Parts: sequence; structure tokens; C-alpha cells
Amino acid sequence: MSEQVFPEPTVGVFIFNPAGKLLLLESHKWPGKYVVPGGHVELGERLEAAAIREAQEETGLDIYDLQFINFQEFIYDPTFWKKRHFIFFDYACRTDSLEVRLNAEAEAYVWVELKAALRLPVDTYTRTSLEKIQLSRSSNP
Repeated sequence: MSEQVFPEPTVGVFIFNPAGKLLLLESHKWPGKYVVPGGHVELGERLEAAAIREAQEETGLDIYDLQFINFQEFIYDPTFWKKRHFIFFDYACRTDSLEVRLNAEAEAYVWVELKAALRLPVDTYTRTSLEKIQLSRSSNP
């Protein structure tokens, strides 16, 4: 693959099921860490459309009620398997399904309560968004 020329916009999808549990994945791209589904925004694609597509591709889940969480800069972080510069756009959303069908990017998944997710070994960027979600939920009961 050629050398990266520009930062790559990506979406992260924090999917909550009907019981309020969050979907976390284990991926070879983030060794030893839990992450959320997500990926690159395609040319001409809107961020929310990318989130819906990535959720479907990586988990088989249909999602709705997307709420923007935040954006984060990721510049050559050694916790990722490749040297990359990303701009993360994270969204919280819902699904009505529990039947997850992982693609090749994830090895395993778990549904967890939000507070339990914060006690797991999640990557720094996932943790930041989880904390924002928790803060938002505690200020809007």
C-alpha cells in the first residue's frame, strides 16, 4: 500500500441494543483492546451513511437513531496495527437485533452495560467516547 498522503476520515459506531447494552468487538487491528465497529468514509458518502454502512458490514446489524458523540484526532498512535492518521467521527445509535454477524475484521464480540465497558481494556479513543456518552446520560436521565 502506498504512503498515506492525507488524514483519513472514519466513523465509530457505539451500538446499543434494546436492553441498553453496548456492542464491543475484539479486533487484530487493536491488539488486546475492545473497540466499536467502524471504518472509512467513502468518497461522496455522508458521515451518518458511513456509520450505517460500516455497522451493517462489520456486524450485520441495522441501526437507527444516530446521535453524534464527538470527533477525535488519531495521529500515528502505536496502539493501532499500522502507522495511520485518522479523524474519528463517533456516533451512538440503537439496534433492535441481538444477532451479530461479524465480518473478518473482528474476532469476537460482547454486549455489555456502559459502566462495565469502562472497566474493560478499551482503546483510548473508545474510552473517551464512552465517557462522553456516560456524562450525557447522567445529565439527561
